[in-house]
Amino acid sequence: MASLSPTGYHKSVPRPRLIAIALLLLVSAATASTAPPMTELLTPPPSDGPFVVQTGFQLLDINTIDDQSETFSFTGILSVQWKDERQAFDPAAEGVPEKFYQGNFQFNEIATSWYPEISLLNTSGPFEKGEPLLRIRPDGTSILVTPVSATAKSGLHLRRYPFDRQTLRAVFAMPGYTDSEVVMQTLPLPSLAPSEIRVPQWVLTRTHALTETVLPTAPGLPGRTSVFVFETEVKRQGAFVMRLVIGPLLLVVILSWSVFWMDRASVGDRMSVSFVGLLTAVAYQIVLGDILPHISYLTAVNVFVNISFMTMCASIVVNLFVGEFNREGRAAEADALDNRCKRIFPIVYFSLIVVTILIFTLKF
Repeated sequence: MASLSPTGYHKSVPRPRLIAIALLLLVSAATASTAPPMTELLTPPPSDGPFVVQTGFQLLDINTIDDQSETFSFTGILSVQWKDERQAFDPAAEGVPEKFYQGNFQFNEIATSWYPEISLLNTSGPFEKGEPLLRIRPDGTSILVTPVSATAKSGLHLRRYPFDRQTLRAVFAMPGYTDSEVVMQTLPLPSLAPSEIRVPQWVLTRTHALTETVLPTAPGLPGRTSVFVFETEVKRQGAFVMRLVIGPLLLVVILSWSVFWMDRASVGDRMSVSFVGLLTAVAYQIVLGDILPHISYLTAVNVFVNISFMTMCASIVVNLFVGEFNREGRAAEADALDNRCKRIFPIVYFSLIVVTILIFTLKF
């Protein structure tokens, strides 16, 4: 029924609906008085000192290690744990022992609390994150688990190449916070056995997690930034380079010494054999240039190729002297030079290789 009022007609409201509206208003007022404002939920929890964020990483696979770009691609699971008492709840009232928010929709739309936004500082490509899982315990302890896939820049020390060992570092941080605001601690997590991760030409030996501080990640911030570092130690399997470069070139050098057994009058044939070996050494230098980054220092395999190159250059010089002695009728001196080179060249060549191995093994 509609009733006439001084201001016009209005509809009457049933008594049960009025009671329900009153109850809703009371509940809303009570909730607003106890729950923190939404702006507070989107900021780090208050603490006496730096807020502690525990971070752990489980390595699942190393896809590639690129010597040229000095990068490595990996996949794993990033776990972050922190305690926010503003998210504490009563399990009996909520009816669940833990709260779960799984997937991007639930995490982004339903879970409105603050969480640590972790980034990869030494990224060299896209840092991709999979479907997150957020677990909140009754005391406010939160655990955020996220699958990640990324490519990281990690400097390689290649002096012992192809028998080198490398430490691959993935540096995670919360950009925009200093170590006086947020400090990262390691979260112990079980990891796969090194034998379960296979990378072409590499063997995984050990993984290690630690925390460090770096320069501020934003301009104008005082202090330093706390970071979580996940290190993976790998050892190169040198069989590929041995088969591709060292073995064939070693055989070419040894065969190039056959000129010392050739007729001293066949200078042209001797020079042809020596130049074939010389061009082979040049070709292997080009191959190494395509495999290794353009670094300024010498690696062990570079020294080996250069020793082989100089040895075959020396054999060309010997051929010239033998040919000159033969033209001047000094056959005895030409034969004596060939006989001395039959012993000197192998001794000097292999001695230089042994010295190179000792230097690169003991010094670097």
